[in-house]
Amino acid sequence: MQITGSTALVSGANRGLGRALVSALLDRGATKVYAAARRPETLTPFGGDERVVPIRLDLTDPGQIARAAATAGDATLLVNNGGSLHFADPLTGDLAAIEADLRTNFTGTLAMSRAFVPVLEGNGGGAIVNLLSLVVLGAVPAMGGYSASKAAAASLTQALRAQLADRKITVHGVYPGAVDTDMIRDFPIPKTAPALVAAAILDGVEADEESIFPDPMARQGHRAWREDPAAFARQMGAM
Repeated sequence: MQITGSTALVSGANRGLGRALVSALLDRGATKVYAAARRPETLTPFGGDERVVPIRLDLTDPGQIARAAATAGDATLLVNNGGSLHFADPLTGDLAAIEADLRTNFTGTLAMSRAFVPVLEGNGGGAIVNLLSLVVLGAVPAMGGYSASKAAAASLTQALRAQLADRKITVHGVYPGAVDTDMIRDFPIPKTAPALVAAAILDGVEADEESIFPDPMARQGHRAWREDPAAFARQMGAM
């Protein structure tokens, strides 16, 4: 789909990659961007651009999701960017933390997709963009809940793509590596600036790419996974 003239909703829009995605959408000529966050008062002004419409949205609150779909009834692009990351390994990590990641990253993405498919279809079609992660291809034990939740969301992405193929709605999975955001700012590894990742994501959507690897780490990891999935999984498991 073309970004110019689209109407988008971006969850988790108050910081990091979500904020960069809102800015990138505006730069590419989106007609309107619903910037959704649990605390919309934390949203940056985006230069006072009147195309930005703040929305309160907690991905674990069905009522807020329903209200967001009603408010953004003209949306043609849904960007499921909002997420949760707790550092909890599968064997000894806090089960509540793992469940929180699953509730936001998988169930929240599912609930948003279910709420917005009728909206997109009613507007003649559009696109759903699900922010996943390179950990889908190789889990990181210290991020047990996050890895599992993103893998589940990747499976959901495939299922939605199959279901929506004949309904003029494309579904895109995004598999970033390390993005320079608050979430992993303390990790001593090379990271890519959110603005560059956001631009690559929108390039992929406009090119109708089903799977988008928007940064150098993501592309390198994808190549390694294709060459030897088991070796890549061991490499990620050792992190």
